[in-house]
Amino acid sequence: MDLVVFDLDGTLLNQQQRISDYTRDTLHRLGERHIAYTIATGRTLHAARPCLTGHDFTLPHVYKNGVIIWDPRQSQYRHPNFLTAEEIDAVLHAFADQQMTPFVCTLEDNDQPAIYHPVISDPMGEHLYGELLRHHPEVPMRDLSALHDRSRITNISALGPQAAADAIGLRLVDMDHLVAYAGESIYNPGCAWMDIHHSAASKGSALEVLKTELGFERIICFGDSDNDVSMFSLADESYAPANATDDIKSRATAVIGHHDQDGIARFLRERFNLE
Repeated sequence: MDLVVFDLDGTLLNQQQRISDYTRDTLHRLGERHIAYTIATGRTLHAARPCLTGHDFTLPHVYKNGVIIWDPRQSQYRHPNFLTAEEIDAVLHAFADQQMTPFVCTLEDNDQPAIYHPVISDPMGEHLYGELLRHHPEVPMRDLSALHDRSRITNISALGPQAAADAIGLRLVDMDHLVAYAGESIYNPGCAWMDIHHSAASKGSALEVLKTELGFERIICFGDSDNDVSMFSLADESYAPANATDDIKSRATAVIGHHDQDGIARFLRERFNLE
């Protein structure tokens, strides 16, 4: 039995950060054929919810590049790989040196999310702050000085110049407990996104857990960026949309259509004879 796994941004979602009507209908057809599918994304649960509302993703979801697994049926997090405030201290200094604003995402008591940040002094940090407020008005934004020992850190996110992201990445090379992903923002051309989390977590390791627990024999995955490498390595089949990075394309079973042209859905209809 196969499990089909989708990355969201740059893959299943279009440029408007939504699942198109054509793709929604394709997912419905997968369900009618009893073909199992889920998501593995760099987004948090709260960041993904607006994209998934009204769609049937009933199997466990992989969030923050494998940091946590969310079971929608039981409404609970599983297999977390959190960081502590002490473990990210050097990372915060690296961001300060590059004048790039880090946003520290956490789970507080009762699994409530929160975001901590220092004083914002760069335009890209201001932009990301505005986006976070717009898309997640229910998540409290707090001063970084309020971060406490009980805060369970899922990841650090940032948006800034590519050179700054590269410099921060170099600072993290010798920090074995951390892994950093970075790439050009598909929604903010000319800017680089950056995401840092615990090195024990990856999409691949989380999917290996799901494969074993749920009894799937094969994994078929779709992704476009470097945070998808681990699941491409695990998968029996891996497909990259035309907009994917060259590295991901080189690792893929095949390169398929563009994410903003329903490339994944069109491939699924052909691959599983859904027409």
